[in-house]
Amino acid sequence: MWQAIVGNGGQGSACGWCKDRWGLSWQITLRVLTEALTGPDRPATKRVFDTMMGMAKIDIEGGERGLRGRV
Repeated sequence: MWQAIVGNGGQGSACGWCKDRWGLSWQITLRVLTEALTGPDRPATKRVFDTMMGMAKIDIEGGERGLRGRV
């Protein structure tokens, strides 16, 4: 989805945000990251959040490394 928006005249930003060619903003996230951010393991949640904040296009493998504590 990210590439469809950004690659068609849009512009990428941080934390999965991008704008389409008409200027509408979208946040592309992955379900596994959303579940990790809302899970009961608070230290894992913080690691995933901190990892995601450093990303533009969300990287599932990077998020999973953050979840496991291997950032």
